[in-house]
Order: sequence, then structure tokens, then C-alpha cells
Amino acid sequence: MLEVKELAVAVENHIIVRRASIKVVEGEVNVLMGPNASGKSTLLKAVMGIPGYRIVSGKIVFNGEDITKDPPWIRARKGIGLAFQSLPRIHVEIGYLAKAISEKRSTTDLIDYASEKLYLKHLFKRKLGEGLSGGEGKRVELFTVLLQKPRIALLDEPDSGVDVESIRIIADVINDLVKENVGVLLVTHQGYILRYLKSLNKAYVMVSGEIVYEGGVEEVYNKVLSHGYRYFKKSMEAERRGRN
Repeated sequence: MLEVKELAVAVENHIIVRRASIKVVEGEVNVLMGPNASGKSTLLKAVMGIPGYRIVSGKIVFNGEDITKDPPWIRARKGIGLAFQSLPRIHVEIGYLAKAISEKRSTTDLIDYASEKLYLKHLFKRKLGEGLSGGEGKRVELFTVLLQKPRIALLDEPDSGVDVESIRIIADVINDLVKENVGVLLVTHQGYILRYLKSLNKAYVMVSGEIVYEGGVEEVYNKVLSHGYRYFKKSMEAERRGRN
């Protein structure tokens, strides 16, 4: 299990995430929703240990071990993988990257399966992040996570900027991850992908860097559709006034 406890995160001395607490259990999909610039991506990068995302307070616990100060490669070795919201522009062929990752993680047997599931084999000679469509880029990101064979997968908006067909493909692979007992923390803004996912556990709503609501995925998603994120922002402001 991955547990984020009262985490505060700063970027360039600005506090972006405040007191965020989330649990991710293996074999389940947990969802993090919120408006743009609410701190969702910052939280995932801090959990992964990406440089530049400084943990000010709180801690990250993975399988009972405090990993708050571990560098990202140690977290990856322990079983945490991150699919970025935007594909990094690295001048390396996708096929070469897949080979390098799979050899390091002893997962060369997964290359054919993962590339076929994500319809990527024809892109192996293409450079990472160069000339890929939105759907192709998201599928490549998920591909690199699959090859790491994680126990916890942090997926940052895999459904943004992609067509319906790619969303179905991505959702199918996420469902396969869950079948393999992988825990998923999925960030989504609009939530369209949720209708294709199974084993949905809990949804969290982040507004202005704070987790302001949590509940069943269907309940939270319906509230977002009905009232928008302003509903949660007003609730947060009312709670603050009550405390003062």
C-alpha cells in the first residue's frame, strides 16, 4: 500500500500542495480529480521524488516503509511508476527506450504484449515526444510504466487530449494492471475514462492544493458533473470560515 500523509509540497519556494492525504491499495483504482492548476501533477511528482518538488512536511509510506527522502530511482526499484501528463522530449527512439527499460527491470518478455495492447509497434523507430499525436504520446507513457512492472502506478491524466479509441485502449490496459494486483492512482480532469474502468475504489478532489473531499468514485464524479469544481471550492471556503 502507498500512503501519503499530510503532505505539503513546494516548487521554487511556493507551496503548491497543502496537507494532502491519500491511500492507494494494490488491486484497486483510486482517482484524483480537480480543476486545472490545483496541484494534482505536483503531488504525483512529489510522490515519485522528481527533483524540484520539495516536500515541506508530511511523509510518504510504501508497504510500511517511510520513503519520503528516497531518490526517484529507489522508489522506482521498490515498485512505484509514474506516467507523466506531458511526454518528455528526449531524443531517443521509442524501441531503444523500451529495450533499455525492460533490460534493467528484467521485463523483456513484456515488450511484445505491451506494445501490441497499446498499438505501438509501428512507432518503435520514432523519437520520444517528436511528432506523436496526443493518443500516441499517452500510450507511450503508459507503455514505459508497464515495462517497469510497478506495484503502484501513478497515471497523470492519461485521458486528456486523446480520442475515444485511445481512451478505450488505455482503460483496457489499466484494467489489466489491476488484474495483476497493481494499485493505481489516476489523475483525471474530466473523468471520461472512468466509465471504462473496473475495480474503482475511492475518489479524491483537490482544490487549491488541498484534498477537500473524498468518497466513492461514482458519487464524486456525479457531483463534479452536476456542480463543477466550484461546489467543492465553496465547501472548502465555508469550512475555513467555520474554523475561524
